[in-house]
Amino acid sequence: MPPTEHPSLARSPYLLAARGEQPPHTPVWFMRQAGRSLPEYRAVREGITMLESCMRPDLVVEITLQPVRRYGVDAAIYYSDIVLPLKAAGFGIEIKPGVGPVVADPIRDAGGLAAVRPVTPADVTFATESVQQLVSELDGTPLIGFAGAPFTVASYLVEGGPSKDYARTKAMMHADPELWHALADRLADVAIAFLSVQVEAGASAIQLFDSWAGGLSPRDYERFVLPHTAKVFEAIAPYGVPRVHFGVNTGELLGLMSAAGADVVGVDWRVPLDEAVRRITAAGGAPKPVQGNLDPALLFAGWEAIEPEIDRILAEGQAAPGHIFNLGHGVPPDADPEVLHRIVQYVQAKSSHVPA
Repeated sequence: MPPTEHPSLARSPYLLAARGEQPPHTPVWFMRQAGRSLPEYRAVREGITMLESCMRPDLVVEITLQPVRRYGVDAAIYYSDIVLPLKAAGFGIEIKPGVGPVVADPIRDAGGLAAVRPVTPADVTFATESVQQLVSELDGTPLIGFAGAPFTVASYLVEGGPSKDYARTKAMMHADPELWHALADRLADVAIAFLSVQVEAGASAIQLFDSWAGGLSPRDYERFVLPHTAKVFEAIAPYGVPRVHFGVNTGELLGLMSAAGADVVGVDWRVPLDEAVRRITAAGGAPKPVQGNLDPALLFAGWEAIEPEIDRILAEGQAAPGHIFNLGHGVPPDADPEVLHRIVQYVQAKSSHVPA
């Protein structure tokens, strides 16, 4: 079980919204808020690889805290990468700058499964140390735990790197479903282990990123992906922390992603939040809190274009029992930090009200 919560976490706008309760203002944070858009991030990362930076608690703590200091966001997210626990457990994977995760020996048959071994707390002691220090330094700002969902991680392992069509992954699903399910089941266990370590060290919520699930049809998602994602959410449920699920271009999958066990459903910019709530409700019979969903491209459009979009999103978010303001995807590397800071200030002020 996670350690005793900081007293002010009970009043956290992020946690209140994630639980469908009334926060003092709509909470706001940004996916990839810690990253290349921040000059202080580029400074501490100079000469250090992505995966090395994720395994050094001093850097993880500093990088995770940077956007909290700069923007005053309502939540921090653990600085990591979706392939990190595999790397820590000895799997042959690297992150190539400008490309993404690259696998030395892609998994194409049952013989490759042995390389995906279970992740133990001993493999990721850096995560325990980092989270414990972060919780201490965040002083009541909630920390969101982070992991990649089985499908998205599997797509890198099967394709050998980033893909535009996930053709090999989809082919494996249909041609050898036994192999696919065995791989996805192992990756569900990896996600469970990594998230459990973070929550037990003090993370107040978790977000499971299925970034590329939008490349699947609802039928394939339900058959090949949902059972494994549901396994992750079910395993984390006893901790009692909010569980958030997000993927890009998943408008047709929102109901299924909710049904997998998420407490909060992340929505990209393609679907209005009130419509997302309708889809979630139609699938499960009850609305859920949502997170999103400003188009990241608008960060470059000027404040006169951004402000009315924020107003629209805040209004549409009222259809949900809770709304966490975010972008519809990660912060682009060339985004202006001053624009992000202004968004945080505007959302917090515009949505401020006295709790009922």
